[in-house]
Amino acid sequence: MREFRNWAGNQSVVPAEVRTPSSVEEVVRAVRDAAAAGRRVRMTGTGHSFTGAALTDGLLLRPDGLTGILQVGDGRVTAAAGTPLRVLNEELHRMGLALANMGDITAQTLAGAIQTGTHGTGRDVGGLADQVLALEMVLAGGEVVTVRADAADRAEQDLFDAARVGLGALGVLTAVTFRVEPSFLLRSTRQPMALSEILGSLDALTSGNEHLDFFWLPHTDTCLTKRNNRSTGPADPPGAFKRWLDNTFLENTLFGALCGIGARLPGAIPRINALSAAALSASACTDTSYKIFTSVREVRFLEMEYAIPREHLGQALRETRDLIELRDWKIGFPVEVRVTPASDAWLSTAYGRDTAYLACHIYRPTPHPEYFEGVEEIMTRLGGRPHWGKLHTRDAAYLDAVYPRFADFLALRDRLDPERLFANDYLDGVLGP
Repeated sequence: MREFRNWAGNQSVVPAEVRTPSSVEEVVRAVRDAAAAGRRVRMTGTGHSFTGAALTDGLLLRPDGLTGILQVGDGRVTAAAGTPLRVLNEELHRMGLALANMGDITAQTLAGAIQTGTHGTGRDVGGLADQVLALEMVLAGGEVVTVRADAADRAEQDLFDAARVGLGALGVLTAVTFRVEPSFLLRSTRQPMALSEILGSLDALTSGNEHLDFFWLPHTDTCLTKRNNRSTGPADPPGAFKRWLDNTFLENTLFGALCGIGARLPGAIPRINALSAAALSASACTDTSYKIFTSVREVRFLEMEYAIPREHLGQALRETRDLIELRDWKIGFPVEVRVTPASDAWLSTAYGRDTAYLACHIYRPTPHPEYFEGVEEIMTRLGGRPHWGKLHTRDAAYLDAVYPRFADFLALRDRLDPERLFANDYLDGVLGP
């Protein structure tokens, strides 16, 4: 069966052909074969995008054969593009190394994560694309190129800045080089706070913590804040039972059961959220950085996330809260808030500005398009940029208005892939046909 289906189950495709290349040479052959046959070609990841970013009805390349660490040294690590983030974290830790920042999901491939602009939360360090030092990629003509952050040539520098968050539109990534550093510990402090209190102290919270993440429970005034800061130790990780209780039972098994109840009895959602808010308590632990950054997500959901200028975060939260109450929507999933510094990757959602992210989730069996549409109207009015891998309705005309280098990206694409070998329906919408 050739069907590809994403993690959330809302995107699927049956391509004409599937290949699993295990070398750069096999990727080159696949790209040239696709061009000769008049087929489009895409390299998929592990399906953690909610959009159709990875889909193709032509030649679909699977990443399973392009994995592993290729080179280590001088504060950098090069890995094959299909390596899952989970594997990279474990290998780096074994070598006494770490990424400075990351998102909370580790199932994605390296290429899939950076191409869609995956980010975590950080006061000083941006998303994965901002930690990339070099990219190896196969272009539409079958050429293999490596572009670097320290390129002296303007054309190579432009391709590097464009391709880091390139949506797979400029070529097929085969290897990624990251900046790494010695392994470090993070002190993670979880604390319930009132949303009204957070709204009055956003600047202090974001400036006073290296990594701030908080979740607001709709229909309540309660948030769970997560403040992660570097620690000199000693390590104080949660015990095996505590880790199971929090990460597996409470955040997945029990939460999934509550989502199921809310799906059958939507009117009960405000009370369920109130009970969940009342059950929140403060906790703290100190552990290896990637174990603090990452989480287990087993409950399937749909997600929309917008990046807005950091100074508009308070307004965005207030308007989202007021809209949910005004429309009497029953929203069971928390709204997540994160922040990052400005980026210089052309299509990074944080390009050129300190950024706040507001993410809305809905239980997969109960889609709620009106909720996403209503919040999207708020975000776009504030100059928001949608996450490339999460649900949105923006087109090329809108995106051109919010990305200063959007036209430059399109011009580069015209030069590198004039026949649109790497196009698909999603790219036709967000970049134009």
